[in-house]
Amino acid sequence: MSLSSHHAVYVGSFDPLTLGHVDIIRRAAAIFDRLTVGIGINPDKRPLFSPDERLLLTREVLKVFPNVEVDCFQGLTVDFIRQRGARILVRGVRTLSDIEAEFTMTLANRALDSEIDTVFLMASEGYTHISSSLIKQIAQLGQGNTATKLCDFVPNEVIQPLLSKYRPNVPAT
Repeated sequence: MSLSSHHAVYVGSFDPLTLGHVDIIRRAAAIFDRLTVGIGINPDKRPLFSPDERLLLTREVLKVFPNVEVDCFQGLTVDFIRQRGARILVRGVRTLSDIEAEFTMTLANRALDSEIDTVFLMASEGYTHISSSLIKQIAQLGQGNTATKLCDFVPNEVIQPLLSKYRPNVPAT
């Protein structure tokens, strides 16, 4: 199968999808003709959201991008990219420590499949501090109007499902 350099793939656990992720997706969708967002399923991890929940939430948020598709996958990222017919892996980096980890992963991916290249997009300044761990902590421990606080970190569509994971008896707003 011929791989397209006009088609890129952006992978992650997206547990939950953040505004930082959406920013990278928006920018990558403007660069490439087609972008596939791959939600990685790691059976060794215990995510907050199930694969189906992450898929539905991510599709809902990203439906505004006509050239973006979303799917779940298991296994190696390079295999998923090749199955999609893409040649480019998009990675977002926030900090210097991200760059070091991504450099190592890029070398491993290159050893696994030399036809796939990685393109790095630096996180926009307003999103460099956002991590899923921070978001989960705010959702779990936040007092008062936590939804208002979360709107600076996650898309609106994610707020209520996120809060319901920690506060199942709180009605939707």
